[in-house]
Amino acid sequence: MSTTTIRRPVVAGRFYPRDSAELREQVLRQIGDASQASRAIGCMVPHAGYIYSGYVAGAVFAHVNVPPVCIVLCPNHTGMGEPLAILSEGAWQTPLGEVAIHTETAERLKQKLPILKEDAAAHQGEHAIEVELPFLQVRRAQLQFVPIAIGTGRWDALEQLGQATADVIAGEKQDVLIVASSDMNHYESDAVTRIKDQRAIERLLTLDARGLYEVVTQQNVSMCGFGPAVAMLTAARQLGATSAELVKYATSGDISGDRQMVVGYAGVVIR
Repeated sequence: MSTTTIRRPVVAGRFYPRDSAELREQVLRQIGDASQASRAIGCMVPHAGYIYSGYVAGAVFAHVNVPPVCIVLCPNHTGMGEPLAILSEGAWQTPLGEVAIHTETAERLKQKLPILKEDAAAHQGEHAIEVELPFLQVRRAQLQFVPIAIGTGRWDALEQLGQATADVIAGEKQDVLIVASSDMNHYESDAVTRIKDQRAIERLLTLDARGLYEVVTQQNVSMCGFGPAVAMLTAARQLGATSAELVKYATSGDISGDRQMVVGYAGVVIR
């Protein structure tokens, strides 16, 4: 594999430890006991620094079997690149090693959905997929994945992405887990954030993609990854999902003690 196709980590040493042994120890501690993990269609996990949201992410990854291939959807925080941006070759590096992109699945997604464009710029400085990879690597040593960054809030584009994802997964011979990377409400008080987040979580738990979209866009819930969550829910419903579970919820105030200005974190598993 040529070095030009390897994406280097951009938030190692900031969002999570740069040292591989320290990182593995922290991830294992935040996952805890995974002996009750079972098959899932999709999940939603936060992507803040591990000190704040790692235990919420860990709780999700303790509850799901991580198959050999995952499709990981994230918001585009940087504003760079295409509205729907995929990478279909190469690998991403973390302190735990390289994670190869599953080219066949990525190519099928692009064929199914022409508005999904090959684009490195959207992924170059984006942290929201990178921070999920060490959790996935610890749960599945020989992991491959497909990264998609979502920089649009248009319902039709999100619905089409979800439908295309379901179509592609339905044609696979193995399980594929859809991971939606998202934090919840941002930079309001703890009390207000919990109320707003609850409205969004209620829609997630009823597998209501359109309802989630409407709550977030109409009730001013600053959930950064609502696009990934909407696409994941749309795909999961099409793939036969029947239930959703909130495995853990927290806010940054639970760690920092600052209840005036917080970010919410929800961990949800779809089966």
